[in-house]
Amino acid sequence: MAAGLVSDTATSTAIRADGKGLRPSTPESALRELATGNARWRTFHERNPDRTRAVRQTLVAGQHPFAVVLGCVDSRVPPELVFDQGLGDLLTVRSAGSILDEAVLASITYGVLELGIPLVVVLGHQSCGAVTAAVQAAEDGELLPGHMQYLADQIHPAIDRTLTGAARVDAAITANVRLVRSRLAAEPAVAAKVMAGELAVVGARYELTSQRVHRIR
Repeated sequence: MAAGLVSDTATSTAIRADGKGLRPSTPESALRELATGNARWRTFHERNPDRTRAVRQTLVAGQHPFAVVLGCVDSRVPPELVFDQGLGDLLTVRSAGSILDEAVLASITYGVLELGIPLVVVLGHQSCGAVTAAVQAAEDGELLPGHMQYLADQIHPAIDRTLTGAARVDAAITANVRLVRSRLAAEPAVAAKVMAGELAVVGARYELTSQRVHRIR
């Protein structure tokens, strides 16, 4: 849905850490909360929730985030800001290009199994440097320095060689989100939760020019 993350209605049953409103407890309500938060962000109406002294004290006893966001390390796309969320709201996992490795997978699985989080979002973004580097390396037939080649290897299957230039990079960003989402959803522990209706794994993309997050089907 290019217009945004969600369009359906949803419900919540848990109280937020600041006592104001309900914390999302289903995949649908969690997705709606992220969509609503992104709408606030891109229209400069941020609430900056769950950051008060009382919330910080409440969170000492434990955390109950409502979504896992696997995002890129890019400094322009911090999930808590682009979704206008606060302390205790999101379990954020970040890797260059939002790639899925063992540490990332273990972190996401922890959130799903141990914290009972109902939503995982794989978040790519416009002008991703990691994807751009991977595409450039593939075109040049050269290896990237050090551990950066690992990133290129992971992103390589998302590159469409029928495209060229900026179009190839842009398409690879979206394809990489789909690839990571599919790999993650196929993990047995994650797939079981999805089949039970307790979890949704979705892909999304953040546009730097509009600050909008839209869902990648």
